[in-house]
Amino acid sequence: MHVGIIKIYLRLAGNNSLKGKRQAIRPMIAGLRKRYNVSVAEVADQDRWQSAVIGISLVTSDKRMADEVISSIQNDLNSGRFNAEVIENQVEIIPV
Repeated sequence: MHVGIIKIYLRLAGNNSLKGKRQAIRPMIAGLRKRYNVSVAEVADQDRWQSAVIGISLVTSDKRMADEVISSIQNDLNSGRFNAEVIENQVEIIPV
């Protein structure tokens, strides 16, 4: 069994309120949950308007599958589909 963890730092340019931040983050979180069947949450910077930190985790029996899902998530976030710029990714895959 393998646990994949991604910590993603985002910049939300042009955002000027927490309400605007929620409007940008909620569809992203819901879309990632639905498309990849992963756990997603905003894990830091909840009170900052123009930045967010998203934590994503998944459990799989195969390391290759964890790598593929993580790579797909990173590509999806970097595609420009969401109103956020990825600043940094931290990825860890833990064999259990």
